[in-house]
Order: sequence, then C-alpha cells, then structure tokens
Amino acid sequence: MTSPGPAASLGRMATQLFVNLPVKDLDKSVEFFTALGFSFNPDYTDENATCMILNDNAFVMLLVEKFFQTFTNKPVADARASTEVLMAISTDSRDEVDDMVRKALEAGGSPSNEPQDLGFMYSQSFQDLDGHQWEVLWMDESSVPE
Repeated sequence: MTSPGPAASLGRMATQLFVNLPVKDLDKSVEFFTALGFSFNPDYTDENATCMILNDNAFVMLLVEKFFQTFTNKPVADARASTEVLMAISTDSRDEVDDMVRKALEAGGSPSNEPQDLGFMYSQSFQDLDGHQWEVLWMDESSVPE
C-alpha cells in the first residue's frame, strides 16, 4: 500500500483564497496595483473595498482601514511598523520577478529585502503603499534539491 501524495493528504477543503488587507487610501492602492498589472472585480468594489484578482481562485480584498476594523476585535496592525503577513506570489520567469518589482518601485512602493538567488528559485520583495510586504518569486520545480 502506498501513502497518498501531498495533495491528497492536504484534504483540499478550500476552493478559493481571499486575503484581506487594510489600506489607507483605496484609490491610490488601486492605482498602485494596476501599475503592476493586476485587475479588479467591479462586482466587489465600492468606496470601502475592492477585489484584486490574482488568478481564478485567489484574490486580495483591499479594505479601507475603518471598514477592515469592522471584521475584527483586534487593533489593525500598522504594516509600516510591524509585519502582519508576507504575501508571496509566483511568476513564470526571473525576468517577470524583476519586472514586477521594478513596476512596484516606480509606482511608489519601497524596497524590502535583498534579492535571493538559490539557482532553482529567485525572489525579490517590495512593500506596497501601506507597508505590506510582497515576495515575488520564480521557481524551477524540476530543479528543486531533494
């Protein structure tokens, strides 16, 4: 008898992912992420929130801080002073990693960590307008060391 693969052992309960992030200025955040090439679902957009599309099953809800606060009894973290989450998104090439980070910096983001090159994986990071840290990576899964 063989053991199930990693996907089977994870159970695959969730079908979609929605990450919720507080933002100070929704319009400026939309402008910033549009410059990086992201699009938004107008059906889930109003003066308090917008739905940024990462792919068919992953989304980032950008919520005005006051609206975000209605979903939690905890204080909203100041992402410029502390790290509440690290978002990591993949690209299809090393060049796309560099291109997205370049666009982020040109659109008003700030540098985060130094680039990392492990041969089979390459990554860079940036902070968005609210200080949330984004890791952008490319990985050649066929070359991952065992």
